[in-house]
Amino acid sequence: AEPPAWAPGPAQAAALLEEAADLLVLHRDFAAAVERCEAGCDSLGPGPGHERCERCRAFAEVKCSLCVVGIQALAEMNRWREVLSWVLQYYHAPEHLPPKVLELCILLYSKVREPQVMLEVGSSWLRDHANQSLPEYGSLLELYLVHVLLPLGRFEGAEELVRGCEVFDSEQQLAFLGTICESRCQWTQREETRSAAEEQQEPVTETVLGALSQKLLTMLTLLRRALRSMSNHFYLLPYKKMLLATFLLYLVVVRLDPASPTSLPFIYKLVQLFRQAWAAVLSPIHRPPIRD
Repeated sequence: AEPPAWAPGPAQAAALLEEAADLLVLHRDFAAAVERCEAGCDSLGPGPGHERCERCRAFAEVKCSLCVVGIQALAEMNRWREVLSWVLQYYHAPEHLPPKVLELCILLYSKVREPQVMLEVGSSWLRDHANQSLPEYGSLLELYLVHVLLPLGRFEGAEELVRGCEVFDSEQQLAFLGTICESRCQWTQREETRSAAEEQQEPVTETVLGALSQKLLTMLTLLRRALRSMSNHFYLLPYKKMLLATFLLYLVVVRLDPASPTSLPFIYKLVQLFRQAWAAVLSPIHRPPIRD
């Protein structure tokens, strides 16, 4: 009989697995480790979803180990967002994931505080009838409850999953339901504490904004008074002489080169004119009269 078409290179895959593990642990070359894992998984082919014969289980273990090494390498490179899609390209469906791979994915996304990524994947795996006969089913269900459902506040879904699980006996179901109830109470207390903190923060914010608004209003009032006083003062000055003084000052400072010897007499004359204009502007004739 011809060998199955989906298992062309188990020896090559095992060699690539060993090489990938060395690159991951010894050389810390994570990119090269991922490449070896991909090459090993490609050499094994797609394979069936649930392996039963000894030869199939051996291939499945090699493939699972390649995925485990690849997940660790991707996590080391901070490429954890790619982990789930990278794994599913070799298993095609969430319910076909090996228990070890599913466990590692749940722990990884829980550690990076993204448990919602595993919400649908874990649900599909746990509801599959073929997976419910696996010895790891109970521990994975507990892991899914603790690290996915409860942190996301999915208490109804957790209770439904526990009550519908035939693997747990009545005592285990009561224990898990008690854990869910305790987690729900803690969630409610946190929400109440958060709401109370937000309600206390609102009056403080309003008080601060009110104080800032009062200070801003006071500053604007003072600025308006200062501008009014300056405008009243400038109304009393002769504009023609003031403009002449400003123009002379512009010629002295900007248009002429003070370092040039030829400009010194002209600068002296302009300075004299500026002094005379300034004296005329500030003469007692143009000062505001003193009223009783």
